[in-house]
Amino acid sequence: MRDVAAIVLAAGKGTRFRSERAKVLHRAAGRSLVGHVLEALDPLGLGQVLVVVGHQSDAVSAEVTATGVGGCATVLQPEQRGTGHAVQTAVPHLADGVRRVVVVPGDTPLLTTEWLRRLLEAGDDGGGAMLTAELDDPTGYGRVIRGGDGDVRGVVEERDASDGQRRIREINAGMYVFDRSVLDEVIAGLDDANAQGELYLTDVVARLAADGRTVRATAAPADVVAGVNDRAQLAEAAAVLRRRHLHRLMTEVGVTVTDPAATYVDVDVEVGADTELLPGTILEAGTRVGNGAVIGPDTHLTGCDVGDGAVVHSTRGDDAVIGAGANVGPFTHLRTGTRLGDRTRAGAFVETKNAVVAEGSKVPHLAYLGDAVVGTGVNVSCGVITVNYDGAVKSQTTIEDGAFVGCDTMLIAPVTVGAGAYTAAGSVITDDVPADALAIARSRQSVKEGWAARRREHG
Repeated sequence: MRDVAAIVLAAGKGTRFRSERAKVLHRAAGRSLVGHVLEALDPLGLGQVLVVVGHQSDAVSAEVTATGVGGCATVLQPEQRGTGHAVQTAVPHLADGVRRVVVVPGDTPLLTTEWLRRLLEAGDDGGGAMLTAELDDPTGYGRVIRGGDGDVRGVVEERDASDGQRRIREINAGMYVFDRSVLDEVIAGLDDANAQGELYLTDVVARLAADGRTVRATAAPADVVAGVNDRAQLAEAAAVLRRRHLHRLMTEVGVTVTDPAATYVDVDVEVGADTELLPGTILEAGTRVGNGAVIGPDTHLTGCDVGDGAVVHSTRGDDAVIGAGANVGPFTHLRTGTRLGDRTRAGAFVETKNAVVAEGSKVPHLAYLGDAVVGTGVNVSCGVITVNYDGAVKSQTTIEDGAFVGCDTMLIAPVTVGAGAYTAAGSVITDDVPADALAIARSRQSVKEGWAARRREHG
């Protein structure tokens, strides 16, 4: 479809969001509203995608670039005077070889590639086509006016509609395809003689019909064409997107989701076959989970990579790697820079930050590893802390292969515990421990016989 271009309308502020952020930058299921629209367009292989920006144009342009969708360019609409004006702004930037133009809003994250294909098929006869939907309550939407032959005669915005027209349940979804030559001819002649004093793109439909050109309408499900105009609708759209993604994971990949209503997985999250997602699982921001893993319950991972067969229970993770066969949780916090190797263990109430733990090592419970490198086959016992920060500088602790760090050991970084070495329980280690040595760093116990009895006797 190299001779087809898209114009994405993304210039508005979105006042009903009551937000300083442009509407199309708000996120649903891990992706911005405009990002969802661009992702739906991308598989079509269009020759050109123009995104009309206005409010917070720099931020919206940056988001368009960040989506990574190819062939996109932005066009500035300095003054927002309606959808017709936005298209007027974009038309001069269309490439010479463009034959047809798709126009879609940038705030419709539920739009799918399949329905865009249907729209293009409906408008492949040189006139125009649009997507519509039937709503039980069409309040706020433009109503579609059809002729006796079923083709569209026009669209009436609610503010301009008569009482009879307001009873029409078929609404305009704001998604169109026009022949390029027709659009060039009609778009320049729009006027603002309406209740809002704006240039309506819907007037293009009426003018085409008045000129005897066919405008076909294809009815789509409401949960495909629904726009997002406030935060309540944003939450509803995000729920639909998550539900679609979980359904795909269950039916096409082979993921078990115990309770989809209590499982929150962003649309860019990848999950492998035979993995089980338990209730309370939240997977965000490009998290990848391998095959045969168990995630949850009550686990929240952002930007994490989880290997095959790992078990992650009641854990918070940020930009962490969890190796194949690893066992994590419950009540574990894996902070940025954590790298757990294959078959490692990070147990209850363990916190890690910028820590690399090699294959087969264990941190079973109640420990903190910050700025640490742990070798293979290491046991880090209960209550161990790497003391990595002196108030000014963060320093590294190194625990080499096969070492055993006893309970309640404080490792004052920078320090190294050599391969096969032991530290005695309750030690404060300030100097390097040689390989295969035992380090004891605590005062000797002193016992005063009868002291407690004498204290009780004298009150």
